[in-house]
Amino acid sequence: MTAYVIVDIDVKDPTTYSEYVARAPVTVTALGGKYLARAGRTEKLEGEWVPKRLVILEFDGLEQAKRWLDSPEYAPTKALQHQAAHSNMVVIEGV
Repeated sequence: MTAYVIVDIDVKDPTTYSEYVARAPVTVTALGGKYLARAGRTEKLEGEWVPKRLVILEFDGLEQAKRWLDSPEYAPTKALQHQAAHSNMVVIEGV
């Protein structure tokens, strides 16, 4: 079943984060994912949540999404992201 990774990112170091942005897509596609949305215009419709930089990825399933996140291929890129930003990430199964 398809799974979606949703990430809300608050960038603290734009220079380092730009390195992350350049490297991340290669790891996503190499591990079977694809970008559905990446930091486009975001508008709050209801509630209190106002995401800073929203990214949505699609994978073939929960396990594949978790393999990407924990993969050795993504590890150095993930370290850059953690250095440059604070993020909240969830994964949800599609219907």
